[in-house]
Amino acid sequence: MKIGLITDSLGSLPFESALDVARDEGLSTVEVATGNWSTAPHIDLDRVSASQTARDEFAGKVADRGLVISAFNANGNQLHPVSGGDHDRVLRASIDLASSLGVPTVVCMSGLPAPKGSATPNWITVGWPPENLDILEHQWVEVALPYWKGLAQYARDRGVRLAVEACFSQLVYSASTMLRLVEAAGADVVGANLDPSHLMWMGADIPSVIRALGETIIHVHAKDVRISEAVVARDGVLDTHAMSDAAHRAWNYVSLGLGHPDGEAFWANFVYDLRAVGYDGTINIEHEDLLVNSVEGVRRAAAMLKRIVPTAEPDWQPADV
Repeated sequence: MKIGLITDSLGSLPFESALDVARDEGLSTVEVATGNWSTAPHIDLDRVSASQTARDEFAGKVADRGLVISAFNANGNQLHPVSGGDHDRVLRASIDLASSLGVPTVVCMSGLPAPKGSATPNWITVGWPPENLDILEHQWVEVALPYWKGLAQYARDRGVRLAVEACFSQLVYSASTMLRLVEAAGADVVGANLDPSHLMWMGADIPSVIRALGETIIHVHAKDVRISEAVVARDGVLDTHAMSDAAHRAWNYVSLGLGHPDGEAFWANFVYDLRAVGYDGTINIEHEDLLVNSVEGVRRAAAMLKRIVPTAEPDWQPADV
């Protein structure tokens, strides 16, 4: 396995400085956000896409530090009835750029459509009242699956994999919904980007998720979440407080190791469970802790992962019987 960094974790730093942190912490790869929900502080997608010189300069900054680009990240809602077209353009441009630079993976969300005739996406989480199931059927069958089959072919033609991140307020937010999309779009090119933080606050058991997703896991983010037991005891985990209102939220993204009750032991098991289902790719640190300095958070995460992530190929051979 390799340990990497999503450079947006250090979005306040220039690209070169973010790369320096990754290099100095002994990381191997970086993942660069190209737009949509990210401000893309470290790449001008249109400029780099349009110029071979710009592409060489961008890739050179990474290579000069002994790093490799493991993925581009184009998270957004390409199924939004209003802004979806713009998000789709960024996603496809990211696929094109990945193909031209030999980057194997583009990370993205599944997207979330609106009910028929509406301009506002609607995340359906329960099967009642009955119209919810009608909305869900429209979202999946009439919007998402046709789009994704076409997008998968676009990526397939360019030799790029699409790593879909299961996340709240998206059509794919669980292991079951992930498997539905992967099966329909094509497991040869569409797989899971496993970010356990989104699933943990919803109550999913991460070892069970890993076993369920198995070989569909093609990319991994390392991000932690802290549950506020006092808030959850009163209101449950669903929360509409602003993400910046950490003191009153039921859950918050936190620095790696500060969230899950089992701390480092959880992440050690996480890594081992991944290898057990055949994953031997990159684990990219994603820092979104509002209360911890970003450089400090990345360094703490890197130190912990370096203690627990096996980086060499296993070589044990059973004795002849």
